[in-house]
Amino acid sequence: MRSWVARTALALIALHLVVRAVLAFGGYFYWDDLILVGRAGTQSLLSPGYLFDDHDGHVMPGAFLVSGAITRLSPLNWVGPAISLVILATLASLALLRTLHVILGWRPVLLVPLTFALFTPLAVPGFAWWAAALNSLPMLAALAWVCADAVLLIRTGNRRYALTGALAYLGGLLFFEKSAIIPFVAFTVTALYCYVTGSGSTREVWNRGARLWTACLALTAAWIGVYLLVVDQQRWSFDLAMTWDLLWRSVTHGIVPGLVGGPWDWQRWAPASPWATPSAAVMILGWAALAGVVAVTVIRKQRLGPVWLAALGYAVACQVPIYLMRSSRFTALELAQTLRYLPDLVVVLALLAAVGLCAPNRARSGWLDASAVRSAATVVFAVAFVASSLYSTATFLTSWRDNPAQPYLQNARAALAQARASSAAPMLDQEVDPLVLQRVAWPENLVSHMFALLDDRPEFSPATTELRMLDADGRLVEANVTWVRSLRPGPAPQCGYLVQPDFPVQIPLDGPLLPADWTVEINYLANSDGSMLLSLSQGDEVKVPVRPGLNRVYVRLPGAGDAITVRAVTAALSVCVASGPVGFVTPR
Repeated sequence: MRSWVARTALALIALHLVVRAVLAFGGYFYWDDLILVGRAGTQSLLSPGYLFDDHDGHVMPGAFLVSGAITRLSPLNWVGPAISLVILATLASLALLRTLHVILGWRPVLLVPLTFALFTPLAVPGFAWWAAALNSLPMLAALAWVCADAVLLIRTGNRRYALTGALAYLGGLLFFEKSAIIPFVAFTVTALYCYVTGSGSTREVWNRGARLWTACLALTAAWIGVYLLVVDQQRWSFDLAMTWDLLWRSVTHGIVPGLVGGPWDWQRWAPASPWATPSAAVMILGWAALAGVVAVTVIRKQRLGPVWLAALGYAVACQVPIYLMRSSRFTALELAQTLRYLPDLVVVLALLAAVGLCAPNRARSGWLDASAVRSAATVVFAVAFVASSLYSTATFLTSWRDNPAQPYLQNARAALAQARASSAAPMLDQEVDPLVLQRVAWPENLVSHMFALLDDRPEFSPATTELRMLDADGRLVEANVTWVRSLRPGPAPQCGYLVQPDFPVQIPLDGPLLPADWTVEINYLANSDGSMLLSLSQGDEVKVPVRPGLNRVYVRLPGAGDAITVRAVTAALSVCVASGPVGFVTPR
């Protein structure tokens, strides 16, 4: 019996990993993935500034280190991230199997929570997105491992479980600050396990596991200190009505349909991630399944009240802090339907289910004892759940593949190689298409960051003599500067503005510019090689090389104002500057 259950469990994990591999290799870089790529290409991987960056409220040095190493090995190659997703999924699923075995042994009922955790679509969005998976999968592995070590520590008193549990917890913290919930979940699971089995009180659970609990609490306190040093969290929302709406939407459109393998359908408006759009039928089916499970467990088992309360409490606790940090009255409810905040809930529900299965049976529930009918019904429900889940996973993948970043990045790699081969001139730095990465991710949305690690590309510079750009499809095109504003004609006859080392010039514009990254076309006549410094009225200076004779250079100037200051910084350099446009770079 043991070998049969173990072999079946491993077969389920193998099938799960095949599905996950299809999902991983069918995906591509998306949003925060490209932020990780840009940071890995422009910073030292071992520097504190890189490892302990405030990434949208996250502190995740382990995730930064892993993503940076993979990116450095093969820049913008999705194979590396896809392999890492499968490896992390393997660790998380094996850790969960270990914990279920510790709680249940090799009993056939172990396969019930395992099947749910492996195949429910509730964990799919958090897996497919590389940046999210680098947070959640190590946390899930650590969560399961610490829970197993806690139970074993209480059961055997072996101190090594306190050490390995604390180390696993530290590993989870390094990848995701949400791992701070692990010791509380482990204590709850262990206390409930002892309660339903009658093997100890809550006080005894604390006393027997004191080494693990105190070590974890010390690590938590230290990590909170690190988090507060790194993150200036000023994004808390106090719109409780919106928080409640998001929470309820996650239940009705996410958790409940996920209990029966839903949602079956997903919608997406690029560049947003897919969100679940379950039909009324799958939601009704989910509520019916939930009611059926509650009824059967109440009829069959004793002492399950605290277990159900813990499941309900965690479903709320794992989401409310996120919604308080991520929402406002303008937040779309579809945020709750993306399901990417639920992978840890899946593991916790599986562990609580395992604990519940250890509870003593009621005396009058003998008709639910093992029988051919019960076995057949269980197999039918399990096969139906897996089939439903696989269908939802397939429809998610179809939606996930609608990713504008993939054709853009693939075209851009070829275009940059073409740009390098066709000219020695540097390429003016620019922002990538906003459907790939928007300006809120600056400076990682610049081509100089996103493609920093590519070997076959031109140099990126704030000034160039040949204006080329990547269009919305990532293809290389010749470009012009739009006439948003222009340099006013200069006072010097046949010269415009005469710029010399001791005589900087302020060139007025024909109107003011708001803060942005502007591009100016400088038409000049110089007497020798040298360089100038250009800046807007409110903005940083940019160094611009000049050549003797009549030439043109395009300069990217950040800032605002109604004039451009030009200073010659090379001795004996004289430059005549004529009128020209100031604006944005557009395809010619």
